[in-house]
Amino acid sequence: MINIGLTTILATLALASSAFAAASGNTKTSTLTGTVGPGFTITMNKKTVKAGTYTITIHDLASIHDFHITGPGVNKATSVTGTGTTKWTVKLKKGTYHFVCDPHHTIMHGVLNVT
Repeated sequence: MINIGLTTILATLALASSAFAAASGNTKTSTLTGTVGPGFTITMNKKTVKAGTYTITIHDLASIHDFHITGPGVNKATSVTGTGTTKWTVKLKKGTYHFVCDPHHTIMHGVLNVT
């Protein structure tokens, strides 16, 4: 009876530690957030990230702007007249990525560095 109870406890602890290890492995940030508008602003929540696969969530808050990101292997944009939330899954390679509002690129632009 003691062996069955001890075995059950050890099995439960092993499962819990496996789940904790898996959850801990997923804490690495794999998301980025960009915002354009409502005024003449365009931002990305990070300036530098490591190479890898990311989900980029764009909040387009103005129908006079777009959010356009380009770099090694990436060329994604929202529409100028559209608003709302857009999500892209992209593989970011080492290099420099530029994001701009195309109609206002001289004043609305930024850089994301991937190491």
